[in-house]
Amino acid sequence: MRIGVLTMEFHLEGCRSLKEKRQRLSGLRDRFGRASNVAVCEHAFQDSHQRAQWSFVAVAAEQHVVERTLGSIERGVQENVDAVVVGIERELI
Repeated sequence: MRIGVLTMEFHLEGCRSLKEKRQRLSGLRDRFGRASNVAVCEHAFQDSHQRAQWSFVAVAAEQHVVERTLGSIERGVQENVDAVVVGIERELI
């Protein structure tokens, strides 16, 4: 079993409330959390209006499947999120 963790940090320019932040980032959990082998969570800066950090955990029998899944998530987030990605970290376990 292979596990991969993709952590992404975001800056939400002009975001003035936690409600607006949730609206701008709500698609992350909805879009990427549907896959049976992916878990999604916001784990840092929950009380900050303009910062967020989310992690995506992928599990599969083979490492190349985990890497492909995380790559797909990373591309999808960068193309669709209403925020600037300021940091990306990948870890394979």
